[in-house]
Amino acid sequence: MAGEVKKIATRESYGSALKELGAEYPNLVVLDADLAASTKTEVFRKAYPGRHFDCGIAEANMMGVAAGMSLTGLIPFVSSFAMFAAGRAFEQVRNSIGYPHLNVKIGATHAGITVGEDGASHQCNEDIALMRTIPGMVVMCPADDVEARAAVRAAVEYDGPVYLRFGRAAVPVINDRPDYHFEIGKGTVVREGSDVTIVATGICVDSALGAAELLAKDGIRAEVVNICTIKPLDEDILIESARKTGRVVTVEEHSVIGGLGSAVCDCLCAKLPTPVKKLGMQDVFGESGSASELVKKYGLDAEGVYRSVKEFCA
Repeated sequence: MAGEVKKIATRESYGSALKELGAEYPNLVVLDADLAASTKTEVFRKAYPGRHFDCGIAEANMMGVAAGMSLTGLIPFVSSFAMFAAGRAFEQVRNSIGYPHLNVKIGATHAGITVGEDGASHQCNEDIALMRTIPGMVVMCPADDVEARAAVRAAVEYDGPVYLRFGRAAVPVINDRPDYHFEIGKGTVVREGSDVTIVATGICVDSALGAAELLAKDGIRAEVVNICTIKPLDEDILIESARKTGRVVTVEEHSVIGGLGSAVCDCLCAKLPTPVKKLGMQDVFGESGSASELVKKYGLDAEGVYRSVKEFCA
């Protein structure tokens, strides 16, 4: 059965969603920094060539252009690798988009260690932390194709700045069900449990579900919570789950400093003090290697999460 699971990179979902929404929103425009083939905005460009703008390798300038466009009633999506969109252009995102609270959407692809062979210089494990600090910025990290498409649509419908985090590697589709509903600021319990809560975001939701299956064989019932919107955070779902299980493990393809784990700790520390273990990049840079090798090395695959949760529960 495992071989039948459909896998799609969320950057592919991003490009497809932009093309679909372009037909509904004639004021939707896309800007890219010479990476349209990689960010998949080329899908939009082929459909609407007059509404796609290649700003060249000038990400900071691109943010300023998008800010100006938004003031004319357009809905700009600016796209580049997370390392450049969040890292290189941080000051412009903060001052030109965040400070005036403009209606600009940032589609950041190739986030985290699953960029793979491009190595540490391109593996942005700090972007969630950076974007969380900008007042009024919505931060989303979808888990799969279904959630990515829904997040892009929600971003279009939301009036204000949004940061969307997408990955390079193909990941299993886990939300393909009739009752799926997406809402900014709302998490989802994707597996019920009573012994420990695993809170995950992005590609790590699949790892968390795999770990829960392995834990069940050891008699440990893990509840898995998918947090796509890291800001604003669904505090209610976290508090309810933590109250039930009494311990929480967070899993993210990002630094454990300032990302999902920190957001969860901020919430629980203030409202329901609970033991928390944070899994992610432990204050280290990434390295060159295949996506699967790196995910395994840094303990973010199902086996790695299983071992860490089991140790925590012991």
